Amino acid sequence: MSRPSDAPLPRAPRTLPAHHLPSAPPRHALAAGIALLALSLLIGLLIRVGDRPFLQGLDDRWAAAMDGSRADAATGFATVLDRLGGPIGVIIPLILGGCLCIYGRWRSALYVCAAAVLSSVFVVLPLKHLVDRPRPPHPWVLVNDGSFPSGQVFSAVTLMLAAAIVLFPPRARRWWWLFGAAYVVAMMWSRTWLHAQWLSDTLAGALAGAGTCLVPWRAFAPLLKTEAERTASNSLWL
Repeated sequence: MSRPSDAPLPRAPRTLPAHHLPSAPPRHALAAGIALLALSLLIGLLIRVGDRPFLQGLDDRWAAAMDGSRADAATGFATVLDRLGGPIGVIIPLILGGCLCIYGRWRSALYVCAAAVLSSVFVVLPLKHLVDRPRPPHPWVLVNDGSFPSGQVFSAVTLMLAAAIVLFPPRARRWWWLFGAAYVVAMMWSRTWLHAQWLSDTLAGALAGAGTCLVPWRAFAPLLKTEAERTASNSLWL
């Protein structure tokens, strides 16, 4: 049977382009995020219980290898990373969120704020109070109480992951992963080089940071999908 000439054409299914932004979460993002957070918590509980903290032998050997001088170039570089991971580490995601809002991408800005700013209040601080691990003796920089987990490594991971999700298409994201991994490893090294934290504190901070990005990524998926569709159709402000 032929279709009447005045009948409306069938609407094509609404699909996303192959390289839409922000990126959609993988299928198991929520489960993976919860598992990483649980693993970080488990390490903290194992450190808290018992006469000798879990992984303390590894921490002591690594700390003994960090035997530089306060006046050498490595310490200067580590101090720069310490500044980047401190207050500046909070300001950068706020600036990123503000720039996203200027371009109408308030959904991505909300995700960045949740994953890279608010998460430190709801994840890092409770873990620090729960584990209450002493810092290594004689740190070279000003530190607060609670060595576990590393808040600076946590912030580095959340910033790198959140930026990858909202800013970079897949091809560019491959290069960003390399940069992000190098930055996180450098931050982990700097915390131990400055005797500000134990190696296991930095590992737990990285695990918690990755998990913290994955969980809200799944939670914000409907909003991010809407933004991706509007980005593709140039209708962000509608």
